[in-house]
Amino acid sequence: MSDSSLHVAILGATGAVGSELLELLESRQFPLTRLKLLASPRSAGQVLSFKGESIEIEAVNPDSFKDVDIVLASAGGSISRQWSSAIVSSGATLIDNSSAFRMDESVPLIVPEINPDAILNHQGIIANPNCTTILLGLAIYPLHQVNPIERLVVSTYQSASGAGARAMEELKQQSKDILSGRPPTPEIFPYPLAFNLFAHNSALNEQGYCEEEMKMLNETRKIFGEPHLRISATCVRVPVLRAHSESVNIEFKAPMTVERATQLLEKAPGVKLVQNWKSNYFPMPIDASGKDDVLVGRIRQDLSHPSALELWLCGDQIRKGAALNAIQIAELLVSKGCVKSQYTKTTF
Repeated sequence: MSDSSLHVAILGATGAVGSELLELLESRQFPLTRLKLLASPRSAGQVLSFKGESIEIEAVNPDSFKDVDIVLASAGGSISRQWSSAIVSSGATLIDNSSAFRMDESVPLIVPEINPDAILNHQGIIANPNCTTILLGLAIYPLHQVNPIERLVVSTYQSASGAGARAMEELKQQSKDILSGRPPTPEIFPYPLAFNLFAHNSALNEQGYCEEEMKMLNETRKIFGEPHLRISATCVRVPVLRAHSESVNIEFKAPMTVERATQLLEKAPGVKLVQNWKSNYFPMPIDASGKDDVLVGRIRQDLSHPSALELWLCGDQIRKGAALNAIQIAELLVSKGCVKSQYTKTTF
């Protein structure tokens, strides 16, 4: 099979990430000849535009994946688990944006700028990491390669976009309600987000860490191939519409100067350095929204530790934190000849 005959499906085409996947496939000129849009029965019949053509959304069913080469899934973990067997048995490769398979030892967890070779070991499923993990990884891996990181302390400031399109609309409506003197009504989130913030509402473990915080720990270790890397995270939901921010304290094996870290990040793929010390101008969600790069700045010496640096980053959760990374994985699959239908029956 040549690259020019690739057949791609988006599972969860009507969501915030699904819409971004559709735009990126077009803007990055992904080499496909057929595109199938899949969603729940309630969305079937809707029409979306791709390259000037109208494509009708189909209700996903057991036959949806016949002759499909790559499935980009963004419909949630339960949906990915439900359809994964049908996808793999059809000969397609599932690139999954949910948490369903991320910690499965047989499933590569990929950030193309960090561990592209791990893709060679896929067995039909490739996991897209959590958004906060991807953004963090891009900013610290170039430093880790030069001076091994021994410990990370991370605080996240996560926008409404991390909970999907409906959550973004909820934040807009709550803001209108409060400014009009009406009480805000939370539906997607457990508490009002407009003019407020709260600890990430994912389930807590016995140690008091939530699922989001444990994702950052476990996924970063897996991607970096560092099972003992020490990481402590605190994740917070903030009233920002789109793009996450992170405050990162990095303890290295040996001291690293601010100048050296800055030089490394200036050259790092997927990273854009944003720091104007005179103007006190550093990465902001409003600047990161809709952008591919992770914005990094305010790199400074930790005054409490000679081998530690501090930095601040912002990145678009829907873009690099989800859809863009998935598309880059698909591009990597094609470039390395790892799409399953490129194999013969005897080699798979």
